Amino acid sequence: MSATASRPPADSAILRARRSEDVVVGDEIVRHRLATRAIHWTVALFFFLALFSGLPIWTPVFGWMAHLFGGLNVCRWLHPWAGLAFFVSMLVMFVHWLGEMRLEPNDREWLRPRKMIEYMRYQGEDPEVGKYNGGQKLFFFAAALGALGLLLSGVVVWFPLEFPRIVRELAILIHDVTFILFVVAVVFHIYLGTAAEPGTFHSMIRGTVRKPWARLHHPRWYREVLGGKTRRP
Repeated sequence: MSATASRPPADSAILRARRSEDVVVGDEIVRHRLATRAIHWTVALFFFLALFSGLPIWTPVFGWMAHLFGGLNVCRWLHPWAGLAFFVSMLVMFVHWLGEMRLEPNDREWLRPRKMIEYMRYQGEDPEVGKYNGGQKLFFFAAALGALGLLLSGVVVWFPLEFPRIVRELAILIHDVTFILFVVAVVFHIYLGTAAEPGTFHSMIRGTVRKPWARLHHPRWYREVLGGKTRRP
């Protein structure tokens, strides 16, 4: 039996539908088209490349990581370029997603402590949560701001002789603090996308989510998609 014949019947329709988003195919909804997923994973690639090449520079505790790249000197050369590539890819992602990440009144309600606690206790979403909830939108803007902070402080560290001592010391502090906060946020982001919400990670790999997942986590988006506001292949 050929690989094509062994696929579920909806797979060929899903492949066609991935050129668009918010499209229903059988029991699945196309949430992220290929371009969106490619941008997301490009950002992730350069983030981790910058992270792992920067850790040996930051502290000797991670000095062993330098051997993965060919030595500390290679890390010193690679880290700023990986950081620059990370910022550029983040900028592309910011432009790509900005239209869907605008805060709405119900997003502000979602960000209230009580709502966030309910969310973390798996008590479901507010019925007015759209394609992205308030937390995802907050993370989006915080990540963009963090990337800008890493870039500006990183440029000072990259070209230290061009700046006075006080600026260099401040840049190092900003770079370190922003880096730590960014890593914590990314770890939390990975947790929410895997263990906390099974099915979320799948949407960034295959591009689709199951209808029950959409109905539970993003009720308004589910209603809009099922309500005929999107085409079906």
